[in-house]
Order: sequence, then structure tokens, then C-alpha cells
Amino acid sequence: MGTWLFFGVLIAIGVGLVVIYNRLVSLKNRFKNAFAQIDVQLQRRHDLIPNLVETAKAYMDHERETLSRVTEARNQAEGARRDAAADPEDGAAIGRLGRAESLLSGSLSRLLAVSESYPDLKANQTMAELMEELSSTENRIGFARQAFNDAVMHYNTYREQFPNNLVSGLFGPFRAAELLEIDDPRARQAVNVTF
Repeated sequence: MGTWLFFGVLIAIGVGLVVIYNRLVSLKNRFKNAFAQIDVQLQRRHDLIPNLVETAKAYMDHERETLSRVTEARNQAEGARRDAAADPEDGAAIGRLGRAESLLSGSLSRLLAVSESYPDLKANQTMAELMEELSSTENRIGFARQAFNDAVMHYNTYREQFPNNLVSGLFGPFRAAELLEIDDPRARQAVNVTF
């Protein structure tokens, strides 16, 4: 009877380890898939920016520095996006992506602020369409980033709980995942209220 009990306990432990391992794999794949959704939206954003800059160039002769900063920030963000897409588990790559996208958001904000001084540019149909498309894309990025961060938080929480932390340390490459944080300079600005 003691032998059967011993084997029963071993089988229960084995099944428990398999269940935990499979759940970790599932959660890891879920956050990687969520990053793929961000990647699609970031690629869309990065593809819109050259058109936006080219349209603005026709009207903004004296703002070449602003336009070149946007282009440079876009190129850095595109490189960081490719690195993060190659390995969404690499926390350093996700951190670089967040910083690059923050820089790009700041550059775009400056471009939009400067473009307010050019009425012909604001009235341009192509510019209006690009701005609308960019705004829509920014919203999609926000939703995709929230889904990614939720998946990362769920994965990290499960990975750190006992006895899951033992399984994640012993039986697999289950590194902690990083949240994607993109600072939006507009979110830090004070809201103007007029009566």
C-alpha cells in the first residue's frame, strides 16, 4: 500500500509540474502574440511618418531641423522595433523600443505644434488625411500596448508564484518579461481650461 501511495504522489507531482510548465508556455506565447499586434501598429505608424514629413516639407521651408528630427527619431524607432520584434522576451530591447517611441512621439508633437503656424499646411487635404490616419494608429497602438502589458503582467505574476517559480527556474527559459512603456509628452502637459 505504501508503494502505491508513493507512486501516486510522484505521479501527482509530475502532473502538477507538466500543468505549470504548459501554463507558463501558454502565457509566454500569449504575451509574444500581443507584442506582434503592437509590432503591426508600430510598423503602420512608421510607414506613415515619411509621407507626413514629405507633405510638410512642401510648406515648412524654415523647419528643416524639426523635420530631420522626426525622420531621425522614426529611423531609431524602426530599428528598435525590429530588435524587439526579433525577441519580445528581451527586456532590454523592449526598454529601448519604449524610449525610441517616446522620442518619436515627442518629435511628432513638436512637428504638429510647428505646423499650427502654417495655415496652408493645415488646410492641405493630404496632410489632414495623414494626421487622421496617424491619430487612428496612435489609438490602436495604445490598445495593443495595453493588451501586451496585461499579458506581460499576467505571465510575470504566474511565473513568480510558488511553486511556479521553481518550475520556471528549473525547466525552462522563462525570463521575466518587460512592460512596454511609451511616454506621451502630451499626457504630461497641463490641461488648459477656459470659461
